[in-house]
Amino acid sequence: MCQESGTLRDLSCERATGRDWKKLNYLVLPLAAMLLSFALGRYPVSPRQLAELVAARLSLIDAGPWDVLHTVVFKVRLPRILAAMLIGASLSASGACYQGLFRNPLASPALLGAAAGAGFGATLGICLSLRVVGIQALAFFISLGAVGLTCLLSGRIRHDRTLGLVLAGIMTGSLFTAATSFLKYVADPYDKLPTITFWLMGSLSSITMSDVGFVAVPVFLGLVPLFLIRWRLNVLSLGDEEATALGLNVMRYKLLVIVCATLVTAASVSVSGMIGWVGLVIPHLARILVGPDYKDLYPASIVAGGVFLLLVDDLARILTSVEIPLGVLTALIGVPFFLFLLLRERGALR
Repeated sequence: MCQESGTLRDLSCERATGRDWKKLNYLVLPLAAMLLSFALGRYPVSPRQLAELVAARLSLIDAGPWDVLHTVVFKVRLPRILAAMLIGASLSASGACYQGLFRNPLASPALLGAAAGAGFGATLGICLSLRVVGIQALAFFISLGAVGLTCLLSGRIRHDRTLGLVLAGIMTGSLFTAATSFLKYVADPYDKLPTITFWLMGSLSSITMSDVGFVAVPVFLGLVPLFLIRWRLNVLSLGDEEATALGLNVMRYKLLVIVCATLVTAASVSVSGMIGWVGLVIPHLARILVGPDYKDLYPASIVAGGVFLLLVDDLARILTSVEIPLGVLTALIGVPFFLFLLLRERGALR
C-alpha cells in the first residue's frame, strides 16, 4: 500500500504500522511473562501442561491425574500472577498520572499519603486480630481517608494549590507513618510484630482468588476512566494556566485523576503491602520506550508495570529457599535503575 516514500500516505501508513506493533506488544509481553511465571518454581508447568489443564477445567478433555498441578496452577500461581499484574499496572499507571499532574518526575503513588494510610490501616487490623478480609478492608478505607485528609489540609494552604497538595501529602504521610511506628512499638513482639513487619515489606505469598476479586473491582474503576481521559493529561502537564486557556476544566480533571489514582493505589497496597519504586521508576522506563504522549505512555505504563512486578515476584519465589519480600527486591532493582536514568538524563552516560 505504501509504495512511494516521502508522501503523506506513506507517513500515515508508517504511523499506523507503529501503532499496530505497540498494540501487539501490549498483548504479547504480558502473555509471555505469564507463561514464564507458570514455568518457574518448585513445580514447573510447561505451556502444554497448562493448555491441557485449562482444557480439562473447561471439560473439553478428560481430566488426568493432575491433582498436584491443578492445585499449583489454579490455587497458587494463577491468583498470584493476576494479582502481581493488577497491582504492578495500578502502581505504575497512578505514578505516571501523578508525575504528569504535578509536573514532578519524582511523584509516586505514595505522594498524597495513600500508601502510609494503608500501612497504618493494615497495622491496626493486625493489632486488632482481624481476619485477612478485615485487614484489607481497613487498609483500603483508611488509605482513602488519608488522601481525603490531604485534600482537606491542602484547601487551607492559600498559596499554589498544587504545591499545597504535595506539602499536605507529605504531612499526612508522616503522620500515618508515625502512627504505624507507634503501633509497632506497642504490638506483641512474638506474635503481632513479625506479621506487621512482613506485611509492610510487601508480599503476594498468601494471595487467593478472593483477594484478586477484591482488588480487581476498584482497579478497573480507577484505570478505565484514566484511560479514557489520558490525552487530557498532556494538557494538564502544561500547567493550570495553559490548560485553562485551552478550554479544560482544570479542577474537575485534577480531582478525577486524584480520585482514580488514589483508588487503585489504595486497593493495591491494601492487598500486597508496601511495594515501593514501581510507581516511580516504571513510568520513566515507559517514557523512554514510547515518549511523553500519554496516549501511548499510559497504556505502556500499565503493561510495563504489570510485567515488571510479575517478574520481580518470580524472582522473589525462586532466588532463595525462603521467599524474599517484594519491597526489598523492588528497591534493590529500582534504585540502581533510577540512578541510571538520572545519569542518562544528565548526559553522564552515552
